[in-house]
Amino acid sequence: MRADAMNATSLAYIGDALMSLYVREYLLSQGYQKPNDLQVKSTYYVSAKAQAHYVKILMEQSFFREAELEIIRRGRNAHTVTKAKNADVMTYRMSTGFEALWGYLYLNQEQARLEELWEAVKKIGEVKR
Repeated sequence: MRADAMNATSLAYIGDALMSLYVREYLLSQGYQKPNDLQVKSTYYVSAKAQAHYVKILMEQSFFREAELEIIRRGRNAHTVTKAKNADVMTYRMSTGFEALWGYLYLNQEQARLEELWEAVKKIGEVKR
């Protein structure tokens, strides 16, 4: 699959799954085992609010490369039918852009950059509702 040829919502679809996997593995490695604890803690990373916060902070830190910013913009501007359950439209769109970046890096087999992104997210930490 060529990530460049995929639309942003498809990139976000795979990116959402990938980020969720990273978060779940991390939480298990931290010793969390109870399903409710895992679910609550995971939302501190994968909610639209958390993901939009990560984008904002990482942009302020000039973390993203120009090509990555373009993917985030594509994701943010993508037309989606789905509506956010617990976030305003702009927050939801920014989180879609963040998920699209995860998908893009994954499909382009940029594992080292994915690890850098994940380490940056962990450094920022949990974003509670």
